[in-house]
Amino acid sequence: MATDTLKSSAGAGGASGPGGLRRLLLDNGALTALIVLVIALSALSGDFLTADNLLNIGVQAAVTAILAFGVTFVIVSAGIDLSVGSVAALSATVLAWSATSEGVPVVLAVLLAVATGIACGLVNGFLISYGKLPPFIATLAMLSVARGLSLVISQGSPIAFPDSISHLGDTLGGWLPVPVLVMIVMGLITAFVLGRTYLGRSMYAIGGNEEAARLSGLRVKKQKLAIYALSGLFAAAAGIVLASRLSSAQPQAAQGYELDAIAAVVIGGASLAGGTGKASGTLIGALILAVLRNGLNLLSVSAFWQQVVIGVVIALAVLLDTVRRKAGSTPVGAGGGGDRRKQAITYLLAAVLAVAVVAATSLLHTGSSGTQKKVGLSLSTLNNPFFVQIRAGAEAEAKKLGVDLTVTDAQNDASQQANQLQNFTSEGVSSIVVNPVDSDAAGPSVRAANKADIPVVAVDRGVNEAKTAALVASDNVEGGELGAKALAEKLGGQGTIVILQGQAGTSASRERGAGFAEGLKDYPGIKVVAKQPADFDRTKGLDVMTNLLQAHPDIDGVFAENDEMALGAIKALGSKAGKSVQVVGFDGTPDGLKAVENGTLYASVAQQPKELGRIAVDNALRAAEGEKVSATVKVPVKVITKENVAGFGG
Repeated sequence: MATDTLKSSAGAGGASGPGGLRRLLLDNGALTALIVLVIALSALSGDFLTADNLLNIGVQAAVTAILAFGVTFVIVSAGIDLSVGSVAALSATVLAWSATSEGVPVVLAVLLAVATGIACGLVNGFLISYGKLPPFIATLAMLSVARGLSLVISQGSPIAFPDSISHLGDTLGGWLPVPVLVMIVMGLITAFVLGRTYLGRSMYAIGGNEEAARLSGLRVKKQKLAIYALSGLFAAAAGIVLASRLSSAQPQAAQGYELDAIAAVVIGGASLAGGTGKASGTLIGALILAVLRNGLNLLSVSAFWQQVVIGVVIALAVLLDTVRRKAGSTPVGAGGGGDRRKQAITYLLAAVLAVAVVAATSLLHTGSSGTQKKVGLSLSTLNNPFFVQIRAGAEAEAKKLGVDLTVTDAQNDASQQANQLQNFTSEGVSSIVVNPVDSDAAGPSVRAANKADIPVVAVDRGVNEAKTAALVASDNVEGGELGAKALAEKLGGQGTIVILQGQAGTSASRERGAGFAEGLKDYPGIKVVAKQPADFDRTKGLDVMTNLLQAHPDIDGVFAENDEMALGAIKALGSKAGKSVQVVGFDGTPDGLKAVENGTLYASVAQQPKELGRIAVDNALRAAEGEKVSATVKVPVKVITKENVAGFGG
């Protein structure tokens, strides 16, 4: 610990001179980066520096920041917690399930959710302290266990959140978001624990040198139990806030958020080696991630490039930590009261400088309004050829109509999609087209667009509890029924089949599965011997089908809820595909249609995704211009087989 409090003699005289300025920037690297980002994005986008957008950034940072505050305790003590995202989803699911399905009073349901998070943290702490498991392994196991329990409890479907708790996702006085207030409160608690409590001092001691801490009399094992329990508690709080924003507990929520939380802590100046870290740095790290994503969305940067940028920022943050250590600058979280006063003055001066420069750069955008209509398109994912074709159809129509179209990729994350829709609303686009990750979760963000008088068109899937100008969609239920009929008739009404399901909790998987089950009722000779999810993914379709063939080698047919899984199943079946085993897919993607033409895929229920995208943009523009559009626009589905594939244009 002694080395953590040393300062180099060059810095003893304050921040005067080039060396002092260099040290000031090193000691406050995250804050410097945040200021530079805000200034740059204010100059690049006239939509960035608005009150609504800045509040959006706060809301979008809230969940990551709350998770990161809990992870700060762990990292300061030289540990790691990879389970916080899954624990957040499990806690929210427990709350929603107990309050709705089991009739538990809401107050007790909240306490049960918090207890769930603490229990997960205690299990992590026990495995690490007493089971001698490395933190990486113990928390990685909890990541899987918590996510699995969330899916088991919810049966893979979102659960509506109690109205009294959903208010956590609302605003106070019509403008101040409650998630931001919760984030601030949790940040203050983190700062108090780290700076003013015995437990906080123990974290720094354990992170600095665990053996020395043990020899000095600290009960390291019990301290670690408390540290991981705190992390679980903060994860539960983050899960409740996230579910409140989405008005539903999503079993697949917060996937990958543990990496964002760790990144926020590291960007904020903490060291993964332990012994350093503070609440204000973690908050700044979370804000940097939120500002980056928000700004890149406003600048219409591809979601794929956004991931690259975030990765570069994390790498630079770790590099800065290395440079700071070599330069002998004051470690984050070290120092006494005088250092904290200097830090407070530094933050105040930085805020004044940022406001001044941002105000100046905002003048660049004064009076610069364009006449071109702007439409925002939020797709559930661009890792699936079906949605790539929706984008292609939308972009072709936008170019034809002279519309400025911004496309975002939610990566099957309902929370990320909520952020994107909020960004579109604050940006003031003419209209929004949304392909919801989940129909319930998209509701709150679409309602916000409704309040801003921005027309919203849903494509492929509807939005619940919100007003949409139009729904442009194929009928997934009807498509499932057609798929069942095609497969059953090909098998002559007799045989055994397996079903490859899509991602648990998505409306597309539920509707296609329900339609297929309904269609099979007319064919009692067809027996379903297995159902397994493969997440709409070709590789998972291959793996799941390979496993199912071990238990059911003599099946006659396969129904996959999209073409990607069907193509994976065909690979697993090998020479059996199209001969002894008939496979039916869904979507009519180019690769799927090639497989139909080759005879390995018997049929695909085609949805004409390019037509969906084209019609959606056309209706969005008409709605923005005040024209009346049909509430529902159905694009016909069609079963494509080898006999009619040549005449199908998609």
